[in-house]
Amino acid sequence: MKKIFVPLAFLFLFLAACGFAQERGLGVGVIIGQPTGFSAKSWINQTNALDFGLGFSFAKDDNRIHIHSDYLWHSYNIIQSTEKFALYYGPGLKLRTGKNNDAQLGIRGVLGLAWMSSKVPLDVFLEVAPVLNFIPGTGFKMDAGFGARYYFE
Repeated sequence: MKKIFVPLAFLFLFLAACGFAQERGLGVGVIIGQPTGFSAKSWINQTNALDFGLGFSFAKDDNRIHIHSDYLWHSYNIIQSTEKFALYYGPGLKLRTGKNNDAQLGIRGVLGLAWMSSKVPLDVFLEVAPVLNFIPGTGFKMDAGFGARYYFE
């Protein structure tokens, strides 16, 4: 399974970069947590973005590939600072590959805080995302992680 992970990651990031208007470019980086892997964000305008994740779970007896995508709104006036911070939130979908052919599909809601550097095209973020799985059955999971993305303009 690890042999297909890297080609899938590159394909995922390539598809994420295609076809979107970008206010601040495409950001590509890593997320560490549950799951750990690649993160990408493509800006639609100054307020909205699409984010994507492709990761792997390191939890005991849960070695699955996780793929998610979220539609995000950003609010910049939550923290008053000389630095640029954004509270972001939005809905999304999550797919987990199957263990014994029991793949899961669920609805995700994400809430996060991002620091956007004024000196380099980089953001550092912290997020939590409750997930309600509905295929093959209902169940509740929680994703959380921190990471960073570099933006190509």
